[in-house]
Amino acid sequence: MTVLRMATPILLAGLGLVVSERAGILNIGTEGVMLTGALFGAIGSWAGKSIWIGVLCAVVGSVAVNLIIAFFSITLKADQTVVGTAINILAGGLTVTVNRSVFGIGTDNADIPLFQKIEIPVIKNIPIIGAIFSNQTILVYIALISVPIVSAVLYKTNVGLKIRSVGENPRACDTLGISVDRVRYSTMFFSGIMSGLAGIYISLSQMSSFTEGMVAGRGFIAVAAVVFGNYTPRGVFIAALVFGMADSLKYRMQASSYHVPYQFWLMVPYIITIFALCLYRKNSNKPACSAKPYIR
Repeated sequence: MTVLRMATPILLAGLGLVVSERAGILNIGTEGVMLTGALFGAIGSWAGKSIWIGVLCAVVGSVAVNLIIAFFSITLKADQTVVGTAINILAGGLTVTVNRSVFGIGTDNADIPLFQKIEIPVIKNIPIIGAIFSNQTILVYIALISVPIVSAVLYKTNVGLKIRSVGENPRACDTLGISVDRVRYSTMFFSGIMSGLAGIYISLSQMSSFTEGMVAGRGFIAVAAVVFGNYTPRGVFIAALVFGMADSLKYRMQASSYHVPYQFWLMVPYIITIFALCLYRKNSNKPACSAKPYIR
């Protein structure tokens, strides 16, 4: 199902973001982190002749960039919006340079190992369900399974309680002996892993190689999905499906007979993103100390 495939990178990145957001970190730099994961994944898969080496490289690259964001935001107490914006600009330029250095311009990257689709014999012939859940790549299933797992960790475990408490009242947590910085670094580490998976999904599942700027705003849409989803994993899942549907719609409409400039359909996902943010509720689950550095 096209909607699910389009929603997967937004869902993966969004689930990582909802964890770090609940700890009080606003990661605007997710776009750059995903772009790094997309490039490192392609390079790793090409150089190691294995998609799993590509996955490892994507995760390592994305986690490294996310920890840089964490260092400036948590340790140096820098403005999180400024840090994220700077990372997006840096990643945008750096990935272009590295990509051209490794693959050149106009190089055929067809020999890069890609994710293979998995058929589930039990359900593949079931109407509707088979079309949705069978013949998908493994990252789609990982994204779907991650929704209840992340939700359970956040709301049913002591770890999740610490994460949510740090986002709401870090000073009280510090008084109780909880290391605010350690919790926030841990959530950024997890967010980096999920953004890396989202990045390599775009480059080696939706596409067959890395192209410059291929994330195309999905990192920002993932941030919007967290807000639209009211800072909950289940809400992020629903938001990702909505944005995935919009992403799918633009391709269908471009292929239709409607006499509308194709640029309009390219705008659709972003128009829906803006509209969704306009529906943002004031009585949301947004952490009280979101984007606020903790100074002892």
